[in-house]
Amino acid sequence: MDSRVEIDEDTENDKGSMWVLDQKLDQPMDEEAGRLKNMYREKKFSALLLLRLAFQSLGVVYGDLGTSPLYVFYNTFPSGVVDDPEDVVGALSLIIYSLTLIPLLKYVFVVCRANDNGQGGTFALYSLLCRHAKINTIPNQHRTDEELTTYVRSTFHERSFAAKTKRWLERYALRKNALLILVLVGTCMVIGDGILTPAISVLSAVGGIQVEHPQLSNEVVVIIAVIILVGLFSMQHYGTDRVGWLFAPIVLLWFLLIGGIGIYNIRKYESGVLKAFSPVHIFRYFKRRGKDGWTSLGGILLSITGTEALFADLSHFPVSAIQLAFTVVVFPCLLLAYAGQAAFIMNNKTNVVDAFYRSIPESIYWPVFLVATAAAIVASQATISATFSIIKQALALGCFPRVKVVHTSKKFLGQIYVPDINWILMILCIAVTAGFKNQSQIGNAYGTAVVIVMLVTTFLMILIMLLVWRCHWILVLIFTALSLLVECTYLFAVLFKVDQGGWVPLVIAAAFLLVMYVWHYGTVKRYEFEMHSKVSMAWVLGLGPSLGLVRVPGIGLVYTELASGVPHIFSHFITNLPAIHSVVIFVCVKYLPVYTVPEDERFLVKRIGPKNFHMFRCVARYGYKDLHKKDDDFEKKLFDSLFLFVRLESMMEGCSDSDEYSLYGQLTQQSRDGFLDNNGNSISSNLDPTISSVDSIVPVKSPLNVNNTVSSSGQGSAQTEIDELEFLNSCRDAGVVHILGNTVVRARRDSKFYRKIAINYIYAFLRKICRENSVIFNVPHESLLNVGQVFFV
Repeated sequence: MDSRVEIDEDTENDKGSMWVLDQKLDQPMDEEAGRLKNMYREKKFSALLLLRLAFQSLGVVYGDLGTSPLYVFYNTFPSGVVDDPEDVVGALSLIIYSLTLIPLLKYVFVVCRANDNGQGGTFALYSLLCRHAKINTIPNQHRTDEELTTYVRSTFHERSFAAKTKRWLERYALRKNALLILVLVGTCMVIGDGILTPAISVLSAVGGIQVEHPQLSNEVVVIIAVIILVGLFSMQHYGTDRVGWLFAPIVLLWFLLIGGIGIYNIRKYESGVLKAFSPVHIFRYFKRRGKDGWTSLGGILLSITGTEALFADLSHFPVSAIQLAFTVVVFPCLLLAYAGQAAFIMNNKTNVVDAFYRSIPESIYWPVFLVATAAAIVASQATISATFSIIKQALALGCFPRVKVVHTSKKFLGQIYVPDINWILMILCIAVTAGFKNQSQIGNAYGTAVVIVMLVTTFLMILIMLLVWRCHWILVLIFTALSLLVECTYLFAVLFKVDQGGWVPLVIAAAFLLVMYVWHYGTVKRYEFEMHSKVSMAWVLGLGPSLGLVRVPGIGLVYTELASGVPHIFSHFITNLPAIHSVVIFVCVKYLPVYTVPEDERFLVKRIGPKNFHMFRCVARYGYKDLHKKDDDFEKKLFDSLFLFVRLESMMEGCSDSDEYSLYGQLTQQSRDGFLDNNGNSISSNLDPTISSVDSIVPVKSPLNVNNTVSSSGQGSAQTEIDELEFLNSCRDAGVVHILGNTVVRARRDSKFYRKIAINYIYAFLRKICRENSVIFNVPHESLLNVGQVFFV
């Protein structure tokens, strides 16, 4: 196994005051490249396994899309078909080509391939872009993060169109912020889907009761729908692991039923509706109806709702299984269902409101009603789960206040439950259901949310095709033109219905966007303040081995958001207290724009200052899908990584015969020249040149069977290693204290009024109601020490 040591200057630290040692114990580059290539190549599945996965994907991915036939024609013709029955054929033709262009061609065969190692959704696309361009607005990344096996990205030719696009994006902070806001808008609209999907799906399914019992009032139907919604949201804390096996059979049965009913209606009522496959009927539809035809697109749009959830729930299954399920089951069954309803409506023009239920053969009415209600619940469950997942992604990337995240399954890490968001969704969903009381206005709101999510996905896909796939600009232009032609048409149509319910998702999205952006803005400003106020290495070295204080037994874990440098909280702490622990470890927990960080690459351990200072930094890195919980297991892994670092560092000292290990030649010259302060002035150093006084970065992996052969001159290093390990163990036995910063962020007096409102009121309120760091990190109160400080940003 090959070991590489690279010396580089840490540009994030003070000039000349620190050197970086980057040791990576890995396979040779050709073997590593081959391993990564095989790791990220799409898996080949057997035919039987692929069929099973395609079957399971029906219950998770396609529930929302499959329940659309419950309400599409009612929202397209809310007043019934009062004119030419051929209008129904034109609407059916629009549905057919909308399903073909958006779900089938765009999402299933293009967008789904833009996944982040199997993860889908708006934030997954954003994370993929962040790895290919420096557009992440929180600059807490280090060059060693790019060496992760999951940090896969391509390189550009300097003169390529992709390189020009990358430089254009990176040039101004305004463009980075605009892209972030675009992603947040898409995320907020997905949250809106989590509110509107249960409302319209359950209300439409329960509305079938009135077909057999017309004496029931609409209020009774709304009450039944609200009861089902309360039960649905109340069961979320159990997770879907226990009942998830029921989802796929229910949805498959639903698709087979609506497909079969569609065939029955086509044969019974009007087989002529099949002429809708000719796009000429779309032209005739708009020519006959004019503005009414244009505004009716808001109802047609509902036929492709659930497509955005298809991409958000991508992580559960391979792309090939999703493609197989859609092309073999979902797509043909939906076409048959809509064609059958159209045939029924052409012969029953007054029954558009409940066309789906009235077109069901009487002998199987109640079984279909039960399956429809169950399918609506499954569709709602899939959308709610997708909302929880996207909230966790936003939380990991610093775009959402800290909320409790509960993992409901030990087998499936993606199954989570967010209690606070669950109850907010439930309250808003009940308010929408009880407030509107009919499918039409809810449908207008639902369509507005869906089309905006699709537009956001299109804009992100343009960047993906340029930066990640490096497609020819002509292909990008074709994709953009086709997508925007359909989606902008639908967008302009739903804008006509903003006052008829379309304002609901806009208000919901605006509220969540304000919360998310202000939280992100405050987080960035706080991080920038900590970066600018961090302690210089010269100041730390000037304190001496005891740091100018009494060193008491034990280990102090100082939590910080900085991945480099000594945080301001440390100087604030030792300025106000007369003692510090014998061992100080700065712990930084940060999330990277990757879906996961392998366990053996999670920790970065660094030494700060000389060995006799006993100061270290441990950076714990996570992906947005990883489970992070500060508990005894995390603490144990942290100390295991620290001990491994000490052993590896000692072994490197005995390898001075290699040209690669040129650390100490560099360090001797550094010590000879002295260290530099912040102004570039030389300060004397009495340190032993052979003592590591660097901020040495060692990516700590799982213990390896490394050759322990050292030269005779390295015997002293081995003894030093044993002594330090014994010292660390004794300090650990003496006790571990968790030191957290209890910071208060305030806007400066000369700040503009909008910044004062954002920081002093909105951000302060969010920090007050969100979970404390001590709760997030699961720190016991008896070993917690809070250090208060005020940041003016």
